[in-house]
Amino acid sequence: MNKYELAVVISAKIDDEARAEVLERAKSLITRFGGQIGEIEEWGKRKLAYEIQKQTEAYYYFINFEAESHTPAEVEGRMRIMDNVLRYLVVRKDENDTFVVTPEKAPAAAEEVAAEEAPAEDETAVEEAPAAEEEPAE
Repeated sequence: MNKYELAVVISAKIDDEARAEVLERAKSLITRFGGQIGEIEEWGKRKLAYEIQKQTEAYYYFINFEAESHTPAEVEGRMRIMDNVLRYLVVRKDENDTFVVTPEKAPAAAEEVAAEEAPAEDETAVEEAPAAEEEPAE
């Protein structure tokens, strides 16, 4: 069995009961196609990066699960037609994937990645361009 994560973005316009029902339907899809549900992360209501269906906020959920390789395609096919689901994504996790970005760690993690990717400044490699000479104004 492979490890997967299902990210679900649910409309903020619905009430708590309807949102819980959408989440239960997503979990039942996973178990229906042979998956075993693990940890469920609820990030809560967040502002969207861009407007989706005239909405600027939505609820984010991340469902970790183990399943056979055919399960993600089945789950995505059913999620596509579910009401109140704005976006969804199933990704396969590495076997040794232990780093999980949580809302509290997200900004710090982004800074760490940026620091690792930034090229080291080498003073000998930087050549200064000669200063342009200004002509006198008449």
